[in-house]
Amino acid sequence: MPIPHKYLADFVDGNIYHVFNRTNNKEKLFLNDDNRLFFLKQYAKYISPIADTFCWCLLPNHFHFLIRVKSNEQIVNALQTRVDNLRKVVNPAINVETKPLSKTESRFLKNEITLSDLVAYYFKSFFQSYSLAFNKVNNRSGNLFYRPFKRVEVNKESYFTQAIVYIHANAFKHKLVKDFTKYEWSSYQSILSDKPTQLCKQEVLEWFGGAKQFIEVHKSQSEYYYESDIAIEDE
Repeated sequence: MPIPHKYLADFVDGNIYHVFNRTNNKEKLFLNDDNRLFFLKQYAKYISPIADTFCWCLLPNHFHFLIRVKSNEQIVNALQTRVDNLRKVVNPAINVETKPLSKTESRFLKNEITLSDLVAYYFKSFFQSYSLAFNKVNNRSGNLFYRPFKRVEVNKESYFTQAIVYIHANAFKHKLVKDFTKYEWSSYQSILSDKPTQLCKQEVLEWFGGAKQFIEVHKSQSEYYYESDIAIEDE
């Protein structure tokens, strides 16, 4: 059965997306916490250069992220900096990005592919890097993730609130915990914590009107948002 077009939105710079995916045949995506930590590490490696992250949640066989694609200018400048560094004799004592561009990145700089193509490429690279490591450790072969991965554009202000609450409360929805605010593998506690994070947590808290309102909206409206059109089933 074809995937509805709204779940395969094109990526546009500055726009916000609910990105999610599951494993094939409802297999386990994570077997232990080391898997989860590695997954988040690879996410930061591959996705942070091209998108900001508002929130996330990891479930046994799927995940959710709410992201905003960085501007075309930011991404072009970052790639061009890598090209420039490779042309120089770099001092080994200076920590600079010298990784050669991939064929896809080079094609993007030449305007041969779109920004949406590039962002999709980074996500696919992220999934592949995790899958290869997961398969190697667990003596497994074949695709781990369902293809293609889904993404819905969050193009209304109300959807932004709904997506954050829905993603954070997903562990309760799937009956993993009775209190989703204490679930370890979501960004809920990170947003409320004073510890450093790569999340756009200040932007999220300001959107809700502060930490108190952030907590109140999550507790009072999470069940309602399960029934909304942003509440995507992906079991």
